[in-house]
Amino acid sequence: MLYGRSAEISALDEVIAQARHGCGGAVVLRGEAGAGKTALLDAAAARGGAMRVLRTGGVESESDLAFAALHQLLWPVAGLLDALPGPQRDAVRAALGQAAGGAGDRFLLAAGVLSLLVEAAGPEGLICMVDDFQWADRASADALLFAARRLGTERIAMLLAVRGDAPIKGVPSTVGVRGLPEDAAAELLESRHGLLSAPVRRELITLTGANPLALDEIAARLTPAQLAGREPLPDPLPGGARLFGDRVTGLSAPARLVALLAAVETDVEVVLRAAERLAAGAAAGSVASVAASGSGSGSGSGTVASVASVVAAAFAELEESGLAEVSGTGVRFRHPLMRSAIHEAAAPAEVRHVHAVLAELTAGDRRAWHLAGAALGRAEPVAAALAEAAESARDRGGYGAAATALTRAAELTPEPRARAVRLKDAAGAAWLGGRPGQAESLLAEAREAAGGDITLATEIAQLRGRFELNSGNAAEAVRILAAGDSLDMLADALEAASYVGDTAAMVELGRRAAAHPEGFLRDTLAGIGLTLDGDATGPGLLRRALTRVDELEDAAGYLWATAAASTLGESDLATELATRAGQVARVSGMTGQLPVVLEFVATADRLAGRLARSQAVSEEGLALAREAGYENTVAAHLANLAVLAALRGEEEPCERQAREALAIALPHRVGLRAGVAAYALAMLDLCLGRYASAHDRFRAIAVAGPGAGHPTVAWRTMPDQIEAAVGAGDEAGARAALSAYERSAEHAATSESRALLARCRGLAESSQDAFGEALRLHTNPFEAARTALLLGEHLRRAQRPGQARAHLRMAWETFERAGARPWARRAQEELRAAGESGSAPPPSVLDALTPQELRIAGLVADGLSSKQIAAQLFLSPRTVEYHLYKIYPKLGIGTRTELARLVVLQKAPVAGDGML
Repeated sequence: MLYGRSAEISALDEVIAQARHGCGGAVVLRGEAGAGKTALLDAAAARGGAMRVLRTGGVESESDLAFAALHQLLWPVAGLLDALPGPQRDAVRAALGQAAGGAGDRFLLAAGVLSLLVEAAGPEGLICMVDDFQWADRASADALLFAARRLGTERIAMLLAVRGDAPIKGVPSTVGVRGLPEDAAAELLESRHGLLSAPVRRELITLTGANPLALDEIAARLTPAQLAGREPLPDPLPGGARLFGDRVTGLSAPARLVALLAAVETDVEVVLRAAERLAAGAAAGSVASVAASGSGSGSGSGTVASVASVVAAAFAELEESGLAEVSGTGVRFRHPLMRSAIHEAAAPAEVRHVHAVLAELTAGDRRAWHLAGAALGRAEPVAAALAEAAESARDRGGYGAAATALTRAAELTPEPRARAVRLKDAAGAAWLGGRPGQAESLLAEAREAAGGDITLATEIAQLRGRFELNSGNAAEAVRILAAGDSLDMLADALEAASYVGDTAAMVELGRRAAAHPEGFLRDTLAGIGLTLDGDATGPGLLRRALTRVDELEDAAGYLWATAAASTLGESDLATELATRAGQVARVSGMTGQLPVVLEFVATADRLAGRLARSQAVSEEGLALAREAGYENTVAAHLANLAVLAALRGEEEPCERQAREALAIALPHRVGLRAGVAAYALAMLDLCLGRYASAHDRFRAIAVAGPGAGHPTVAWRTMPDQIEAAVGAGDEAGARAALSAYERSAEHAATSESRALLARCRGLAESSQDAFGEALRLHTNPFEAARTALLLGEHLRRAQRPGQARAHLRMAWETFERAGARPWARRAQEELRAAGESGSAPPPSVLDALTPQELRIAGLVADGLSSKQIAAQLFLSPRTVEYHLYKIYPKLGIGTRTELARLVVLQKAPVAGDGML
């Protein structure tokens, strides 16, 4: 029975009720040991009605075993795995040890865990409970927290009980579990220990802080006379900091041994075998001692039987003491503090001996950790076993567990170079596990341990450079990485230089890459450097690299292909390739790099005019980047969101997100992202008709140096700069910008790149023919609408309103559909000035959809199944179906076929045909 917990129960009831109705969420139960968190979880489970309950708990002795908690939680519903998208299913099976192979990207694995929980929830809902979350292994904790942050539309209530004050990242909802109210504490004492004198009751409540466990345990140790107040209470009270210490010391030696075994190993069969082995050894020693003294015949017959009976009696005594019980295949302690008290009561040598015996009876990761527990000093065989356990954890996506195992392995490694290698590998695992601070500390240790080993120092430097590029100073990353000569390291260095916007470094690195044998990556790196240097051979190398796109298999390759197309000035091809990179990364994983890939996917969607989709991708990427600790990627997504806000004419979010992006990008010397954030502010001015201010901002972007700006941002924004210059009346500035743009686009061959160049000529030269050529060439509907608006304005000012109206109407409708409100207002005003005063174009029925719903609708139109969509968007198939059933009534339809047809019909037309 619970006493005095009505407020806490009410809070949990609300979370559960909301989940039952499809508004899931997570809550943390936070309190000190013995406050009653487990009892609240029990009560919540009982109050869930028909909702399924999945439960696990962190165990201190298993906190280093990858996916230990997740295995216990998900095993009852493992039969539902076939309902998941293939990549997610395979990742979860690998993590749970059901299949060989790796789990892949940790985000892919976490998405699979979320999908499985959604499947387990079914129509009735699910309560997912994790007790002692502070001791859950890192791999399980990461996956569960990923799910906890994404339960908004699911029938899932996740309850995490945790001791201590450490924040649970991304789960702000907390139920504090403190001492009981005085009346409830009094009721607890009297219901369990009879009537107490009022002064004794008040003193116990005061001294224990009304902690339920402390009250119960201490009262149980008092005599009837003390409880009645006839004798004074002992000072200090029994128990104290080690509440269960006296109960542990009261056990017999065999029962203490069994308790210690159970404190470091949870499998009851293993505990039983170890206890029998240790008891047999003790019995054999006693027999030998008697025989040596000549005081008995001592054959030892009956020893085996006596050993079994001693162990059985020890188990019985342990259970009778109330400290622990056998539950299924494990030994379960009544409270985690009991486990701690048992461990603390044992001598260090005794603990090592127990671990040594358990190591002989276990295998795999458990054996490795028992060997480590038994180790005294450095020991390479033990370190090797831990390194093997780390590799197993890493293969299953448990990067945090791998980092822990490798760190301990390094401590046990005698040879300095091998120790440095393990520290380096631990740093890489910690980084991929989303713990950049730990990764940097480990790498610093590795660098110190490496000594004068040049090869190892280079490997450490490459990893350090990657850390700097993702979360630190990108210019420092260039300096570190440029010291290497391998093609991979040169690629990393050129990537870092491209983030900084350091053209000179990119040229040098490209020329160094050219010395390597021919291949896709070599041609791309060399082609970028040579093209930027004005070398005529550069574009040819990039074209040759792009002919190999169909051979690419991973997202990293597609991102380099994106860079090749971008260097050629073909932003439309770069957009297509970045989109493909995102598709590949979502289904195959990039070992933690998905937030980085999504930078380019979101930019590609924005450049293609898919503003709602770009918004959804950047919001997703921003959340993942923050979870992973990738600060520079956080800046990238903030900058893209700022541009989108500018296109919608939303001043406050644009300025706020641009400021936040610049606050990271400028001190970190990430010129690419600083340039995009500056572009957002310039674009806001342009959209709102503040041409002089926009012109000043665009000129600043064009001349910004490395770390503050970027050449790619400068050339991509040239069409906007020219438009701002013309609007501000700076015709000479517009012509100068046009000349620069012509030079930067001289190698571009795609229709869209030529369309943008033609539009710029139309602006700078006030040429109707150039505008018309641009409209005929455009393949991007959004850019076509911008050109149509400019042409319509040109025709109206030339006193040809009849010709202007068709262009202005098309622009108005496209901007309305895209949500680009400032341009839509501008087109509407121009249309009215041209003599058309009709009503606004009917809004697209798709405007009723959220960005996420728009993404799903678009993928349905592309012919993807719910499973395929789920794999693309890191959702469960049930969640996709849930969104579809919300979409159908919004659009007045009832089938996927109707949705696909509607999406196709509502897509903005490609402008140009029949417009002139």
